[in-house]
Amino acid sequence: MALISIDRERGILTAEFQGLDKLWTLKSRLEIPLAHVRGATHDPGMAREPKGVRVGGSYFPGLITAGRFRRNGERLFWDVKNPEKAVVIELADAEHYDRLVLEVENPRATVDLIEQSISRA
Repeated sequence: MALISIDRERGILTAEFQGLDKLWTLKSRLEIPLAHVRGATHDPGMAREPKGVRVGGSYFPGLITAGRFRRNGERLFWDVKNPEKAVVIELADAEHYDRLVLEVENPRATVDLIEQSISRA
């Protein structure tokens, strides 16, 4: 699971990975400039779509999707075990990823936080 936080002073969205997710994703955190965040949606259905080719991380169908994937030229970063808690963060001008698909504790609150933060940026 990822903990999402916003640092408005620095203009950064941070996704901090918890517990074994650090091992599955091969990352402990991602920092994305708010200027590169286009929006966020709560999208449980995304986890049922094809993942593409795993570039780094872990994939056990039906259990966990974590790490870097490529699909139709798109670069995705996943950290999902429970699709019902999946949030999709769309990125623009991203250096590394086009979308982040992350499991969070409270998807609606996370989407609200991100949407409010980018509307003020």
